[in-house]
Amino acid sequence: MKVTIIGGGPGGLYFALLAKKAWPRWDITVYERNRPDDTFGFGVVFSDQTLDTFKAYDVVSYERIRRRFAYWGDVDVVYKGRVMRSGGNGFCGCSRNALLAILQDRCRELGVQIRFQTEVDGLEQFADSELIVVADGINSRIREKHKSHFRPSVDLRPNKFTWLGSTRPLDAFKYFFRETPEGIILAHCYQYEEGRSTWVIETDENTWKNFGFDWMSEAEMLPVLERVFAEELVGHPLIANRSIWRNFPTITNATWVMTEGETGVVLVGDAKATAHFSIGSGTKLAMEDAIALFEALRKETSPKAALRLYDTARREEVEKTQHAANVSLAWFEHMRRYWGMDPLQFAFGVMSRSKQITWENLELRDPAFVREVQRWFAADVRARGFDIDVANPPVPMFTPFRLRGMTLENRVVVSPMDQYSAVDGVPTDWHFVHYGSRAVGGAGLVYIEMTCTSPEGRISPGCTGLWNEAQRDAFRRIVDFCHANSHAKLCMQIGHSGRKGSTQLGWERIDHPLASGNWPLVSASPIPYYEGESQVPREMARADMDRVRDEFVRAARLADQAGFDMLELHMAHGYLLASFISPLTNTRGDDYGGPIGNRMRFPLEVFRACRAAWPQEKPMSVRISATDWAPGGLSGEDLMALTRMLKDAGCDLIDCSSGQTVPHQKPVYGRMYQAPFADWVRNEVGIATMTVGAISSADQVNTLLASGKADLVALARPHLANPYFTLQAAAWYQHAGQHWPLPYLSGRDQALRNALRDRAELTDVKLRARPASHELKDETGSSVKRAA
Repeated sequence: MKVTIIGGGPGGLYFALLAKKAWPRWDITVYERNRPDDTFGFGVVFSDQTLDTFKAYDVVSYERIRRRFAYWGDVDVVYKGRVMRSGGNGFCGCSRNALLAILQDRCRELGVQIRFQTEVDGLEQFADSELIVVADGINSRIREKHKSHFRPSVDLRPNKFTWLGSTRPLDAFKYFFRETPEGIILAHCYQYEEGRSTWVIETDENTWKNFGFDWMSEAEMLPVLERVFAEELVGHPLIANRSIWRNFPTITNATWVMTEGETGVVLVGDAKATAHFSIGSGTKLAMEDAIALFEALRKETSPKAALRLYDTARREEVEKTQHAANVSLAWFEHMRRYWGMDPLQFAFGVMSRSKQITWENLELRDPAFVREVQRWFAADVRARGFDIDVANPPVPMFTPFRLRGMTLENRVVVSPMDQYSAVDGVPTDWHFVHYGSRAVGGAGLVYIEMTCTSPEGRISPGCTGLWNEAQRDAFRRIVDFCHANSHAKLCMQIGHSGRKGSTQLGWERIDHPLASGNWPLVSASPIPYYEGESQVPREMARADMDRVRDEFVRAARLADQAGFDMLELHMAHGYLLASFISPLTNTRGDDYGGPIGNRMRFPLEVFRACRAAWPQEKPMSVRISATDWAPGGLSGEDLMALTRMLKDAGCDLIDCSSGQTVPHQKPVYGRMYQAPFADWVRNEVGIATMTVGAISSADQVNTLLASGKADLVALARPHLANPYFTLQAAAWYQHAGQHWPLPYLSGRDQALRNALRDRAELTDVKLRARPASHELKDETGSSVKRAA
């Protein structure tokens, strides 16, 4: 087969050597526009795990790479005069020039032809090739020439960065955070060979302009940065190499493959997709693309079939990496948000920012670092008036939390989940068992599903209600049992369905109207949920608002009489109050429509009326949809404004959810995917928050709390599968202070013993499964100096 590779970077070269080694008879040529020793940038980074992969595919190039790498296991976060070190990470740095030279030499040894200083503007000259690999980088000419086919998307991120070098030696990957009169500026730094280190400088656009970098030349910029980081450079200079300031482009493509006549064309590396430098994955992604393409060709008999396989099989891993990179870069875009944090919490946030590294990941790598964070968190809770053992502290999820006169035993929350099992709004024995078992299961706070304030405000015929004494008394039975047999507090969530009412049960066709027996609906505006299928709601008049407000107040009073500890108003997911908040569902031309202040007028009126009726010593929260996940929906400015209004009105906690406003939403899912909203509100507005959304483990709960992204963590589906989630987590973390019901005490003792053994065994398995260190050492175990 005749193969043409456009672009002589690591991705193109690595594919060339793998393919030529496997199929020596293939005619493979690499075309590179630059000279062999031209390079832009300084060092590249790989993890031990990535080096494991390289070793498996070509041991010759792996050994040469390993012998040129600078190796380190520590990450230092330098912030406000403190150095927080986290060890056990296992990374290697190498100069980009050295890596390219190694791959070029290996290609030549195997018989790959490399043609340097050759410009390629189109595919026409390679019509005789059966496979064309497009590896021409972030500004790919081929991709742009055929953009109508590949359909690229480029998201230019707001922060500015420039890539520099230095002669300063470094013993760890270092983040140097600096606050200056011009603003906050950061250096991402690592050593890549003897006497050489990479310094990526990053800052926001305002700080960049305040320094004057927008008009400075490269030569003028260097002394300014050397002055800012003088303490960190310790007399060493910064080195430029076409070090222009840029905005990072996050690139995606709808497809990575194309057919030109009989020729298959495929994108790899940055031409295909980019990942932000803060997770160090650009070169890694490119070389792993080469491996994935190589594997696809091994599995399929025709090039075209192989390219189809590559475009599907490789996509999930690339998208996961890009998602982690996007979460990571967002943390750095909002450095100012975290600037008031304690250094240890700040450092933990840096380490866990991408969500790929969590509490237990870090604990496995560096138990001492996590123990220090754990002690700090406990000391911070103790300073808030709680009697907590700082010498032998619990993990964050088992620390108490107070809202007004309500104190929670721990930070675990059973999220409100509709059961669709009420009769005329009255909870049944199903609800008694459901809520009772979750309270006994150890959660600090148990939410009741959205309970409707009137028959017309129900989502479905199976929804619970709170508009009469029979419903109140049925709830009282549940509350009394939970209080008598657990330490859990109970929150009543009240709401009105609005335009999403009169629909089928959740396990039928959710959000679709009933086949018969529908009741009339009201909303902020006469917009049906499903156009042409759902009922058109009546736009609420002032008299409707008065009636609905009074129904909420009545429900609040009944909730107090039933003994609930906390009250939440549902202003999310497109239900009635939310329909006023979102511009997608509120098109009114009166004082209740238009800007966010007007759109919040009625929801705030309801909140204030309920707050006045609800006992002052009991807290109130509000569930919001922080984004509609749809164009034209709630903006970030709207989110900040509405949460500030709620805080000023006396709200104690913002329950941050998202979406479900319109059926054409496009959420970006992933682990803990809604946590950034709780983080934003908590650290920008200064109000307690609760996060929910694809949170499935106690490890994730601890990660979110320790990093300061939320104060409480709600889990939904995990609690459906396991009512005793919290008790089992208490055993796992050996937290003997967690309350267990008296009949379960013998089970507690066994759970603690078994968990101690199970955790030790799992830790041993994880340690054994970790990739081995690839640091080059002599027979005495000492590090070997790398080749020049």
